[in-house]
Amino acid sequence: MSTSLLVPQHVAYIRALSGDSKHELSYDLSAHLRMNAVYWSLTALLIMGHGDALDRDETIDFVMSCWDEEAGAFSAHPDHDAHLRSTLSAIQILSMQNALNRVDVDRVVKYILSLQQPSGSFAGDAFGETDTRFLYCAVNALSLLGKLDKLDIEKTVAYIRRCRNFDGGFGAVAGAESHASRVFVCVAALAILDRLDEVDQPTLYWWLSERQLPNGGLNGRPEKLEDVCYSFWVSSALSILNKLTWIDSSKLEAFILSAQNTESGGIADRAGNMPDIFHTIFGLAGLSLLGYPALVDLDPVYCMPASIIENLGLRKGWKALQRRTS
Repeated sequence: MSTSLLVPQHVAYIRALSGDSKHELSYDLSAHLRMNAVYWSLTALLIMGHGDALDRDETIDFVMSCWDEEAGAFSAHPDHDAHLRSTLSAIQILSMQNALNRVDVDRVVKYILSLQQPSGSFAGDAFGETDTRFLYCAVNALSLLGKLDKLDIEKTVAYIRRCRNFDGGFGAVAGAESHASRVFVCVAALAILDRLDEVDQPTLYWWLSERQLPNGGLNGRPEKLEDVCYSFWVSSALSILNKLTWIDSSKLEAFILSAQNTESGGIADRAGNMPDIFHTIFGLAGLSLLGYPALVDLDPVYCMPASIIENLGLRKGWKALQRRTS
């Protein structure tokens, strides 16, 4: 167990994911998450200051190979169907690689808007599953493309309002229980839309701070185990609401660092388990928000390097902890 961030090991771990792992069964079994995984990998490397560890041209070529010409959006893997989640990841990757000019903006905007339902919710794809995650994907993507003016904002906000619960949190759909990941997507979407007035802020501050367990880790809802991924979902929402000091940052930092694999690199959901890129990115994202030394500032609204969002003129009024020097 290490008490410091193992940057070289994590960089090597991520680079290996795009190399030899292509010949493993797990690579094929996770094809439906490939675009997301590239986004997670690139963002993690950029947070650590090693964005050049992935070949830029190869990364862009992969993204463009996932273009679904029939739908006018991006899929998770070549020859898969387009999905809102993979479309957002593609836009985020191209934004971080300064290649947004490769996007057929009009067609992508048309695709995104076609998925909004009469209720104001968004389906993830043509098959119709709705979830507040997909609403966030739509709002985030339209914002990055500079096309938020095309969205029916009041209809969208009204649906988020319907997903708000008595405890201040938000669920996957109207009437669903509060969950930290859905709190993030709803709070972040409202931040992008400049509608944080819709949040029951004092109650939500309490609910989010109650997610911290005695070992320092955070869970997603009451009576559940701690998990490194909530280091981002909870911390990002608190950061957007300027209340990150409501949790014990030192204990959370120690919990994240304890989940590192000291041999292969990567971060697991908790100490002793196998690492994966999902928990690696969100562990690193949490550490960045907590002010861990030498990491790049992360924008908690878009989950991208803050400098990129600032250059796009999209920064909101969030507040992370001050970056420490040691």
